[in-house]
Amino acid sequence: MSLHPAAMPLVSVLIPAFNHERFVQRCLDSVLEDPYPSKELIIIDDGSTDRTGERIADWVATHCMELPIEYVRRENRGIAATLNELVARASGEFLRPGASDDYLLPGGLDAQVRYLLAHPCRGAVIGDSVVVDQDGNKVHDSGMCDLHGANKALYRSDDGIRRAVISQWAIGGPVALIRKSALDTVDRWSEGLRIEDWDLFLRLAARDALGFIDVGVCAYRLHATNLSKTRHTATRIVNLVESQHVALRRASLFGEPYRTLLHAQSHYIGAKISFLQRRLYPLVLHLVAYLWLIVVSKARPPSTHPDVEAP
Repeated sequence: MSLHPAAMPLVSVLIPAFNHERFVQRCLDSVLEDPYPSKELIIIDDGSTDRTGERIADWVATHCMELPIEYVRRENRGIAATLNELVARASGEFLRPGASDDYLLPGGLDAQVRYLLAHPCRGAVIGDSVVVDQDGNKVHDSGMCDLHGANKALYRSDDGIRRAVISQWAIGGPVALIRKSALDTVDRWSEGLRIEDWDLFLRLAARDALGFIDVGVCAYRLHATNLSKTRHTATRIVNLVESQHVALRRASLFGEPYRTLLHAQSHYIGAKISFLQRRLYPLVLHLVAYLWLIVVSKARPPSTHPDVEAP
């Protein structure tokens, strides 16, 4: 799609920041460096206890004349509440949620905007990421394939995207561009959740509102903080329990066989929880239920989506 730069729609780049004093400047620099011509930057420091807030304030003072910037510093309310507040402050037709330890790759915004302009039925489009370490050195070329073992072929059809979001969700980093109007349809991020992205993308996938482009749109940074979260057993169990609740809650949004696949996924998550808790009998029960539901899902013909969403 060929558009004059002045005609490109406004993108609101949304940065929730928390305790990333070492990385936040690179994140903000990447927004400025991206050549997409029509953008605004909205940042909320969600109660950082390090020097993240000061680093952002210094950066804003230096670059406030180069693009529209809004910066808010307040007490901690959590990632979902911060994302919802960022959306409420945004003026753009398209929203690009970021993360204060990651950074945009040049050209990603343009590629995603052009995809959504060419596909008006899509509410959001996801891309890929490169994976870097805490010093910015590349670790993997593809967050989806190299970090999460994704099959990108799944993301090239509505059926594949639904299956991928349910059982092989392999998104590394903030790689989505979202049509602001889509959030009016599926609500915004569910506050109080730690895995707020999966919950949102399940709701979008249930409406066939997700698209995919095989383009690296951000750099996803691995560092001590985000690695420790995945290695700490108690935290992993809490996250998995929450994921199981999300799977069961959102199953009613889908027709068959995807509803059954979500119930199967809840048992697969339950098996992981039982393994971490070293409970053999529940582990076996969950695995048997998971395998049975996978077989059942293959025998169920596709049906239309239910008309009523779960609360």
